[in-house]
Amino acid sequence: MHKEQVKDIIDKMPENSSFEDLQYTIFVQSKIQNGLHAVENGDIVSQDEMEKRVEKWLKQ
Repeated sequence: MHKEQVKDIIDKMPENSSFEDLQYTIFVQSKIQNGLHAVENGDIVSQDEMEKRVEKWLKQ
């Protein structure tokens, strides 16, 4: 996350926001960005593949 993005988040938050609110918002936004980048790069797992993996884990 870039400095300008953090500034934008701060500017959009309510005046009574706590530091913890800011930390949580930055955390969530960075996770969303990471997910979007993963999709763009094709670094994803299909629903079918995930179901197979979960089924395998549950059998162990």
